[in-house]
Amino acid sequence: MRDEGELPREAAAPDPAPSSSGLLTEIGQLGRAVKHLFGAQMHLLAAELGLARSAVSWMLAAGLAATVAGVGFGLTLLGLLGLLLATWFGSWIWALLVLAVLQVAFLFGSILLFRRCMHWMSLPATRSEWSAMMRDTVRKADLQTGGARDGTQGDGEDRS
Repeated sequence: MRDEGELPREAAAPDPAPSSSGLLTEIGQLGRAVKHLFGAQMHLLAAELGLARSAVSWMLAAGLAATVAGVGFGLTLLGLLGLLLATWFGSWIWALLVLAVLQVAFLFGSILLFRRCMHWMSLPATRSEWSAMMRDTVRKADLQTGGARDGTQGDGEDRS
């Protein structure tokens, strides 16, 4: 029997310095741990990309559904307006003719608004802002791709 105050030899003796094979073992374990960590990160990234791909598909489907619903709603409103006009005029022909005139007026108004917006774009202050914005965009694109190869920017001016 041993005394309780006495320690076993293995516990009392200090550990010898780790051998080079122990160091190699630890480096191997570290490599496996890093590989496991990055493997888990890659697995997580692949799962996130799969979710993003799925989300884009669902967003496109939702956009298509919203477009179909909007067109359906517009047609329903036109049908109801046609029915109201038919009861008011007492004739479907007059009701459809008034609807056609309303649609042509709406189309003409949309074209005029589009032309007005294009006119605003051609005003001198807007033109200079637009060209400055385009120059900045081209400059940023050139910087991201490593700059222009011939020493010029997209607007033909030499920046050297």
